[in-house]
Amino acid sequence: MTTTRRMMSARSVSVLVTVVLVVYFGLLAGRAVALFRTGDPVGIGLGAAVLALPLIGVWIVVANLRFGMRTERLARRLAEEGELPDTSHLPRLPSGRVERAAADAWFAERRAEVEGAPEDWRGWFRLAEAYDLAGDRRRARETMRRAIDLAG
Repeated sequence: MTTTRRMMSARSVSVLVTVVLVVYFGLLAGRAVALFRTGDPVGIGLGAAVLALPLIGVWIVVANLRFGMRTERLARRLAEEGELPDTSHLPRLPSGRVERAAADAWFAERRAEVEGAPEDWRGWFRLAEAYDLAGDRRRARETMRRAIDLAG
């Protein structure tokens, strides 16, 4: 799957999940209001706790959407420069995942690229893609944040 198609798919999924979460948060907020209306101290306390969940959830959704939009903006910049990472040549398993040895070799190349130019956001973007290929989502996100910071 190309990076552009993957971005569009990810965007569709994120919109769907956001809509579902907004409905869910609305229902939780309604429950919180019902608990507040009881007038009972325990009900009010539970209402406050239930209301905190949608607020935390909204913060998480907004933070993740912002991260996604910034990542997409960097991907567009790389695409315009003709330097978007291309992994289509890497051998794949029947599941579609890149073979481990190939992913490790591609990762080593990206890491060397970053070590050679640590202030270039493009290298960090590609390294984040390499972490993602290797299945290390946590490091992929950390590395992409570094790319976003460097790109300004």
